[in-house]
Amino acid sequence: MAEDVTLPQYRALVVLAARGPQGVGPLAAALGVAPSTATRMVDRLVKKSLVRRRTSPRDRRQVVLALTPAGRRLIEEVTERRRAEIARVVATIPPERRDRLVESLSAFADGAGEVPDQDWAAGWEL
Repeated sequence: MAEDVTLPQYRALVVLAARGPQGVGPLAAALGVAPSTATRMVDRLVKKSLVRRRTSPRDRRQVVLALTPAGRRLIEEVTERRRAEIARVVATIPPERRDRLVESLSAFADGAGEVPDQDWAAGWEL
């Protein structure tokens, strides 16, 4: 399934996983795209059964986007693969240099606007 998802689509899934259910406007803002682009992306993710649309219980005019169980499983699978690959690469770095690497990768994640939620940490620690 991961092979059927583009990188921008995957990023949308990660935003929904990290920030929870939301409307297309906040999703578009988080992705740095126009709402119409986010809507088309979500249309494709809905067809792939990775995202669902629901009417907001507070305002029936608003639509809320959320991951489906399949979308959450995809995020978990990719995260596990990513962590394994990072661990493999980090294992080749001498231990005395790892602290600087972790510090740099953490700064990179901060600069990228990653949500500082431990469940979505990149898999490294000091």
